[in-house]
Amino acid sequence: MTMRIAVGSLLLAVVSLAQAVNMPPVNAYLAKSSYSMAHGDPAQQDAVKQAGPSGPSRTLSPGEIQYQHVGPAHFGAVTSGVYADGKRVFWSNGIDRIVKIDYDTWEVVAEYFFPGVEVYDEERADEAIAGFDENNDGLFALVRTFQEMGKLRDLANLYTVLDRDHIYYVGSKTGLITAYGDADSDDTRSAIVKKAEFQLPPEVTGPVMGLNMTYDGWLIVATEHGYVAAVKRDFSEVHTVRMRFSEGAEDKATGPAGKGWVRNAFALDDDGGIYIASQEHMHKVVWTGEELSIDEADGAWTSPYLNSWGQGTGATPSLMGFGEEDQFVVITDGENLMNVVLFWRNDIPEGWQPPEGAPDRRIAGMLPANMGDPELPALQSEQSVIVAGYGALVVNNTPRNIPWYLPERASTLMISMLGSNPDYQPYGIQKFQWNPEKRQLENSWVNNKVSSPSTVPMASLDANRVYLIGARDNQWTLEALDWTTGESDFHYVIGGQRYNVLFSGTLIDEDGRIHYGTPWGRVRLNVPAR
Repeated sequence: MTMRIAVGSLLLAVVSLAQAVNMPPVNAYLAKSSYSMAHGDPAQQDAVKQAGPSGPSRTLSPGEIQYQHVGPAHFGAVTSGVYADGKRVFWSNGIDRIVKIDYDTWEVVAEYFFPGVEVYDEERADEAIAGFDENNDGLFALVRTFQEMGKLRDLANLYTVLDRDHIYYVGSKTGLITAYGDADSDDTRSAIVKKAEFQLPPEVTGPVMGLNMTYDGWLIVATEHGYVAAVKRDFSEVHTVRMRFSEGAEDKATGPAGKGWVRNAFALDDDGGIYIASQEHMHKVVWTGEELSIDEADGAWTSPYLNSWGQGTGATPSLMGFGEEDQFVVITDGENLMNVVLFWRNDIPEGWQPPEGAPDRRIAGMLPANMGDPELPALQSEQSVIVAGYGALVVNNTPRNIPWYLPERASTLMISMLGSNPDYQPYGIQKFQWNPEKRQLENSWVNNKVSSPSTVPMASLDANRVYLIGARDNQWTLEALDWTTGESDFHYVIGGQRYNVLFSGTLIDEDGRIHYGTPWGRVRLNVPAR
């Protein structure tokens, strides 16, 4: 009887979570799927409603692991709506090509190779994989890592959006926006063709750092130098504005790694709010339907955040709260021990007193991501804050150890190609929760037994879990944690270095199967939700 009560209570908790959480409004101009752009949707939450796979913990069989060589740097893949032929495809792009992968079979059905770019063939990939399987520790492994990571310097087409007409928009370092589509718009297996391209005006400088789409169907572009552009989907019209404090942003790259003034993508709400983080400020730019505005009279604002690290936030802003809920935009700040920071998205409540130490009254919550250790001196994450309901989750991306001969600024190498190595892999996942009754941000839980070396996790509302690609005993794994308690629900052992996640998102397809990018291809765990 006790077991039945416990199971029943758990099921009720899962159902109540899915019912209680307001998801972002559906953008009718995007592909009709749960993942039509980087981070999922305009709110950039990395959360979906559908459930993922379930336990128990086990090692996956070879038949449960689908792998395709698609070349390097396919960090994400967007899911199409249903075509006239009744099928879906995944669109994905990397350094040398765009691919379409059949949703049902995981077969590559079309490839488009970027002109003038070196093609990375499967033989070269297999040679690298074998090398890391043989040794992913020490100086020789680091040399190999430098060689493999060096190719990411050529990455020019990172941020993408897929619209309801199966048009795949890609932004570039040069300010060029390209629209790709199908040779036959009704046939998922037809060739990929370039439909059109649009060069941002010459006064709009800097690499494209993100693409998004408004709820009235305009592409929004942000550049590293602080420019924002609204581009009509047929490329016939453009409006631009420059963000506050961005003067001289061309020269504001900081540190040996050259972090830019805008480092990441951005979030949108359904009322024209555009939320972009710069090196020291959180910005709300407003699309009025006719122009872009930084005017407070239109609802725009700019708020500072703490930045003693000097290189700004590593997070894409995520939106929290919809409908009648308290509404925020969430980032991690630029402190050496980063804080999770919530900013009021719209009007600041009358008489609001910000948390102690907050640099601005717009800040609603600010707590250190210390993984439960109040003495922890420093911690950084290279991932966005995962948001579902009033919950906000961050991971630790600081390696456990760095070889004495390696400068600290090169620590990213230890969590990239070598991230599964027990000597280097970081541990720690922390969730925060906004308390609407007390109107304060609170610590929810910490799990220091699970490692998330470099992936972007994904929250599943129907499963009440967060999924991520982790590692155990130098093998890559799928980890599933209870969203409410932080306890580990189960894990799947995937395998060796072919399955390194390398900063890719942990994605959930429409049937609950997990898929993600690797340094050389894409992999799907053929275990649907049950």
